[in-house]
Order: sequence, then C-alpha cells, then structure tokens
Amino acid sequence: MNQTDVLDLVREGLMTALIIAGPVMIVGLVVGVLVSLFQTLTQLNEMTLAFIPKILAIFVALLIFGPFMLQQLESFMRMTTDKIVSLP
Repeated sequence: MNQTDVLDLVREGLMTALIIAGPVMIVGLVVGVLVSLFQTLTQLNEMTLAFIPKILAIFVALLIFGPFMLQQLESFMRMTTDKIVSLP
C-alpha cells in the first residue's frame, strides 16, 4: 500500500463521515435556528423549549436517514476490507 492508496482511503473516510453526519446536523441546525427565532420573537427564554424540538427532530431525522447512513457506512467498509484483502 503506497502513499496514494492511504490518501485515497483517508479522503473516502472523511467524505463518508460528512455524508453520514450531514443530514442529521443540517436538521439540528435548521430546527435550532427556527426555535431561536421563535424564542426571540415571542421573548420566551425557556431552556426546555430549545432542547426538546431539536431532540425530536434529530430522532426523526435518524429514523428517516438511518437506512441511507447505514448503506453508506457499509459501502465504505466493503471498500476498505477489499483494499485490505488485496494487500500483497
């Protein structure tokens, strides 16, 4: 395994991590901004109001995007194990 192969493996690993984490992080970000905007407009400063919608939205996002995330992880692991097996 040469330096190019290692760099390709690291690049694929980082891209897979971004693809897996991206949907859930975007959902959390959007819900967080919307809840903060709602709290600012209504002048409600309740801490539980900030966390409960985010937790529920992230849970729903995991239910929706979970199969896709597992498929991406499985694809990366298969590629990695194939490269390990092909080592001289």
